Amino acid sequence: MAKSSKKVKTNAVRILDREKISYELMEYDVNDGLLDGISVAEKTGQSVRIVFKTLVTKANATSLFVFLVPVALELDLKKAAQAVGVKKLDMLPLSDLTKETGYVRGGCSAVGMKKNYPTVIDKSAEQLEEMIVSAGKPGLQMKLAPSMLAQVTGATFQNIVNS
Repeated sequence: MAKSSKKVKTNAVRILDREKISYELMEYDVNDGLLDGISVAEKTGQSVRIVFKTLVTKANATSLFVFLVPVALELDLKKAAQAVGVKKLDMLPLSDLTKETGYVRGGCSAVGMKKNYPTVIDKSAEQLEEMIVSAGKPGLQMKLAPSMLAQVTGATFQNIVNS
């Protein structure tokens, strides 16, 4: 399963282990404070095409949605709203992230949030053998097959980025 020198156990990692989903853990240094996705791709030596960021949005106070997009691209809020069947979406304020998901900025994973929110992965991931996403804490990423991520999160693949 996990290929790492240490046994790091986040909610996301525990769930992948429980579901017997194959993944590889990748660690990177967070001491420089650079947690954005492009920096993470550079620190892990991975292409920005396969490193995805997890974005949490809200339609209203009780309806949250999770989107995974390549780190070098931006979520198109109109396409995202269409994908989940709502009129309008806003980004979840950073101050609400931990309260709603259980995760912190730079370590938000679509796997293992406090609740199972509807999740959409950008369609570009369908063509990849592997993608890299947060493993649930800053400094830790996981590489896995997009189909396995979709399976464990109940996600769909749709075009949700600015073209």
